[in-house]
Amino acid sequence: MAADHTASQQISTLGGFIAGGLAACGAVTFTNPIELVKTRMQLQGELSAHATKIYKNPIQALFLIFKNEGLVGIQKGLVCAYIYQLGLNGCRLGLYEPCRNVINSVFYPDIDPRKVQNIPINVVAGAVSGMAGAIVGSPMYLVKTRMQSYSTQIKIGEQTHYKSAIHGLTSIYKAEGIKGLFRGVDAAILRTGAGSAAQLPLYNFTKHELQTLTSLEGPSLHLCSSVVAGFGVGIVMNPWDVILTRVYNQKGDLYKGPVDCFVKTVKTEGFGALYKGFGAQILRIAPHTVLTLMFMEQTMPLVYNLEKKFT
Repeated sequence: MAADHTASQQISTLGGFIAGGLAACGAVTFTNPIELVKTRMQLQGELSAHATKIYKNPIQALFLIFKNEGLVGIQKGLVCAYIYQLGLNGCRLGLYEPCRNVINSVFYPDIDPRKVQNIPINVVAGAVSGMAGAIVGSPMYLVKTRMQSYSTQIKIGEQTHYKSAIHGLTSIYKAEGIKGLFRGVDAAILRTGAGSAAQLPLYNFTKHELQTLTSLEGPSLHLCSSVVAGFGVGIVMNPWDVILTRVYNQKGDLYKGPVDCFVKTVKTEGFGALYKGFGAQILRIAPHTVLTLMFMEQTMPLVYNLEKKFT
């Protein structure tokens, strides 16, 4: 534990970016199929009060997609997901400590900012770093969403076919320019800001409390803390995630923005629509959070040792 703590405290911003991105890429390899399921369930019945549910639950949906589209089908958008995770989580995990330290130094000038644990400040730092990551990763998430929603067997939502991540980016740029690549970035900021505000502060708080109240340490401590953080993120983030998926997947101007999407969704489908795909969200975000944060406990010391060796 001492080595992990030292690494997280002394690693550079670039090192934190790399360690966070690598950890998230490792996690998304395992969680991308359920991310695809979540995307399709969130689009199912879009702006329809009485739509037939083809995807009834996450497990049934996963098997149905696998049956129709095979292994390649359930891993659609994986390359996009890797690049997105490097941008999003590289910023979110790499900038979290620097942001927190800057804010702590303002409010606690006489205390080492790395030693201060203030929950509101941690929440703000998590939200700011998450929003930065959302902006960086937005074009890739846009392409990923459209790739994952596309199916020749079961058509859910608007259908856009991209042969690859590069094809998706170039197609959007040719049709809509830079503005098109950042379509829906405001929804991404809301979604990721909410999730980030909950994830790391909740993880760190739970980890601290477990260390204080129990004898847990090492992987067991990281696992328990990650599970709590994962469930918290899922509850906070799902409504914003539904809105993000729908805004990204549209090709035209079905929604003017996240607020318009929120209003139209609730008006047509009810508040319950904001928690469409929630089961898949939990099945995704809980293991993704667990894997990301557990991988990060390994990548942080690894990058720290490499920096120490070459500097």
